Amino acid sequence: MATAFSSDGEAALRREPGPAAAAAAPRGDLDGFYEMGRAAAFVRGGGFRKVALQFPDELLADAAAVAARMEAATAAEMYVLGDTTYGSCCVDEVAAEHVGAEAVLHYGPACLSPCRKLPVLHIFGQQPLDVGRCAEAFRELYPDRQSRVVVLSDVVYAHAMGELEQRLCPEYPNIVFSRVVCGDPPGPAPPREVWRFGRQFPVEAPGGLQDCAMFYVGAEGLALTSFMLTWNCCPFSSFDPATGCGRRETLNVNRALMRRLYLVERARDARVVGILVGTLGVVGYLAVLQHLRELLQQAGKRSYTLAVGKPNPAKLANFLEVDIFVLVACAQNSLLDSSDFYRPIVTPYELELACNPAREWTGNYLTDFRDLLPGACAHIELPPAVPAAEAVPDISLITGEMRAAHLCDPLAPQLPPSTTLACRDQTRALAEISPAASFLESRSWRGLEQQLGQTPVSKAVQGRRGIAIAYEDEGRKQP
Repeated sequence: MATAFSSDGEAALRREPGPAAAAAAPRGDLDGFYEMGRAAAFVRGGGFRKVALQFPDELLADAAAVAARMEAATAAEMYVLGDTTYGSCCVDEVAAEHVGAEAVLHYGPACLSPCRKLPVLHIFGQQPLDVGRCAEAFRELYPDRQSRVVVLSDVVYAHAMGELEQRLCPEYPNIVFSRVVCGDPPGPAPPREVWRFGRQFPVEAPGGLQDCAMFYVGAEGLALTSFMLTWNCCPFSSFDPATGCGRRETLNVNRALMRRLYLVERARDARVVGILVGTLGVVGYLAVLQHLRELLQQAGKRSYTLAVGKPNPAKLANFLEVDIFVLVACAQNSLLDSSDFYRPIVTPYELELACNPAREWTGNYLTDFRDLLPGACAHIELPPAVPAAEAVPDISLITGEMRAAHLCDPLAPQLPPSTTLACRDQTRALAEISPAASFLESRSWRGLEQQLGQTPVSKAVQGRRGIAIAYEDEGRKQP
């Protein structure tokens, strides 16, 4: 896969060592790039004695130098987290707790999802930005000075947005710059204000956000895709600081949404669903896991909860009995391209569209699973259960077969999956009913079998000795 979240590690094995593989941080100004003063003040102010430093792969080359300077400045123990459990944009609280860390300094790009336990300071790294060229590209894309535009940026360029604002605001009176914020708002957001994905900005257009255009400063990636699908009513343009070029985004949002709605139809056909745990640090992940289990149970589907670390096709191919997977991850990593996987992967919102009859497609796409929980802005209660005899039949748009589209009674007595037993034969022997076992039973090849009493007894003989590349009897004719 192309994303670091689902990488199988093959790219790291093939990478050639050399100067080109070094991190992109400016080695001459570590204090400025990593904001050593602000980080040291955070550690001293909190009185932390053990601190975890989380670096993405591209910044690991500076980890030792940063840790040494932080220890000298704070007298606290610093632990470098090399390989993250899941995506590097999320705070890895699990690895931090292994060393008993009291706080985490998260370096590099971040999804800004709120954490559950440990205090966190995000240091994005001040990547260079040609503000003059960016302003020039903005003027080329929006020649009308009365255009209503919201400026978004990747977090690594947030430090330069103030200078860009000073250049463009005198020329564009209706321009709005978003502000990077960490954590959830202290209370309900005002009606004319947007607070999502760690960005906060007011909406001053009379018709709301749909009357605004979006200008994104940053490279193409998961963050931009998530923005475009969430605010799909707004036209997007972007400026890539690496190339110095601005462009109107040509991603066909309608085509992308059609692909996601196709996956919703696949989820409706699925009988066995695998719930992939893609984060252990984002607030509310346990609640949404329980919410999905209850939703699938009432929809008459069997579910398995799987914690496999960073998902890749090889890992998930081991679960052939699973018809579809749902990934519980942060807002950026939940949109996983599953074209290379044996089974499709959907988001919690897409699974709700498939299993909750009360939820309908309104054109608003949700990537943050916390919006689905009770008390959240997009939570919709499940409708009452309908008896099977009174349920309206539904036809699959993919297979053309009839399927159950009603909800089961959650109060009906149901045995847990591990104790679901059935009479196997007339001797009253009991067998466990399991989708995995049933799937294995239907396969023509099931691996090595003992076949007791079916193979002749043979005398043990001396086997070959050595290693596979060169056995001791290599080249000699076997008797």
